[in-house]
Amino acid sequence: MIANQLTKKDSKLSMAHMWVAFISLLIGGLMGLLQTLVRTGKFTLPFGIDYYQILTVHGVILALVLTTFFIIGFQFSLMSKTVGMSNKERAWAWIAFWVMVVGTIAAATMILLGKASVLYTFYAPLAAHPIFYIGLTLVIVGTWIACFVNFHQLYAWKKANKGAKSPLLAFMVVINMLIWFISTIGVAATVLIQFIPWSLGIVDDINILLSRTLFWYFGHPLVYFWLLPAYMAWYGIIPKIIGGKIFSDGLARLAFILFLLFSIPVGFHHQLLEPGIDPFWKYIQVVLTFAVAIPSLLTAFSMFATFETAGRAKGFTTLFGWFKALPWKDVRFFAPMIGMIAFIPAGAGGLVNASNQLNLVVHNTIWVTGHFHLTLATTVILTFFGISYWLVPVLTGRTLDEKTNRLGIIQTIVWAVGMFFMSGSMHIAGLLGAPRRSAFSEYNGSEQVTEWIGYQYGQAIGGTILFIGIIIMIYTFIYMTFFAPKGVEEFPIAETAEGAEPTPMIFENWRLWIGIAVVLIAFAYTIPFIDIIQNSPPGSPTFKGLIGNS
Repeated sequence: MIANQLTKKDSKLSMAHMWVAFISLLIGGLMGLLQTLVRTGKFTLPFGIDYYQILTVHGVILALVLTTFFIIGFQFSLMSKTVGMSNKERAWAWIAFWVMVVGTIAAATMILLGKASVLYTFYAPLAAHPIFYIGLTLVIVGTWIACFVNFHQLYAWKKANKGAKSPLLAFMVVINMLIWFISTIGVAATVLIQFIPWSLGIVDDINILLSRTLFWYFGHPLVYFWLLPAYMAWYGIIPKIIGGKIFSDGLARLAFILFLLFSIPVGFHHQLLEPGIDPFWKYIQVVLTFAVAIPSLLTAFSMFATFETAGRAKGFTTLFGWFKALPWKDVRFFAPMIGMIAFIPAGAGGLVNASNQLNLVVHNTIWVTGHFHLTLATTVILTFFGISYWLVPVLTGRTLDEKTNRLGIIQTIVWAVGMFFMSGSMHIAGLLGAPRRSAFSEYNGSEQVTEWIGYQYGQAIGGTILFIGIIIMIYTFIYMTFFAPKGVEEFPIAETAEGAEPTPMIFENWRLWIGIAVVLIAFAYTIPFIDIIQNSPPGSPTFKGLIGNS
């Protein structure tokens, strides 16, 4: 049962997050376009701007700023809608927002000044200005405040509704913020204990392997922090839009609990080629990585069961006739559905990356970048766009009119075509050995480079089409905010199907699931961490001018 309607104060809070997200989309997208043009070898950046400077802006502002602000703004709207938000919680939510904004401005300023061209992974021994790391710290602190606001919202609801099952979307938000909180402890530790003292000159060197391990302790769960809000929309919103019901509340909760258990102790599959980590522990984390595929397969089953059930309820009786019943002309469904379809090859590519032998072929090639764009920039972002088409009108007191719907359909097609060219070219070039992260180079006339150049043109064509998609999206966002007809737009939250099995109350046992997650993390990381700390080679001094113009 839905507990509350969104108040104007709650709407204003979520809308503030949306503004930061869409401004980030414009800036980060422009940087992405410039990168693809530079990699053709036919375009030079003006005004002394360095390739690695725009590469860092692109990665940080899209992968970290856009996603984090959109997700937290969306989740605040879900929590306000399902369990409500008190004045005190809202005040803390605004504090979280402004701490994140201040941190973002601090880090972005250093990147734009060329003092932090360290890419979004900020691998040591590349060293940025200390303000860059302090800015990142503030962003993390802001998100932690948001975490505890969400935790308290559900706690207060359960206290007022003793013995009742929590609303599904609120349950999902809390799982996602638990994953975020637990995983960001790793990146906070490396930034506070290692990077900031090192960049300030308080200590002389840094343990590189330890810093990378702590980064990837956070870096892979980050992927699920992006993905789970898309799953929230697929499980809890899409059934309502297509005129159906949630296939199984219990199955949805089980999938999210499995993500909590298996998404964090898997970071070593990003370090399969790094020395200094015992192969046994790499093997353990690869196995756990494959376990993460289970909740995604559960989700695929649940979604298609929802689609088929809804279609058959409308009278479509043939084997795949129900597919025609789906509302393909409704952008609220069309954009996320294209994202779901893209997740099929994206997920398969993820299994390649996580496999020990196959990883040897694609490691550090632009295949990985192509996979990243298929997963995050297609599956997740298209779902976020689909959410925006109804959420922004809800927040601004306007309606999703025919013009918005038409623009959304066009934007989704443009985005899918652009990503087909860009991500497809990246995947093929990666298999041919083209490196990731690097600016254009002829590598002293190497013959192998001639195999890549055609696909680098393909990336530029795709990047250009994608930027057109961004312009359409920004225009639509502004139209939905200021010019769409005023009215009341539905906040579409689905109900569970009448015949679904009851949800086991053990899913509400937070101590149990958090405890198992902690045990798994301790099992996967304790011995490797001790080994890394005790047996690491000498640390590294700072390298501030290795790439970029810092």
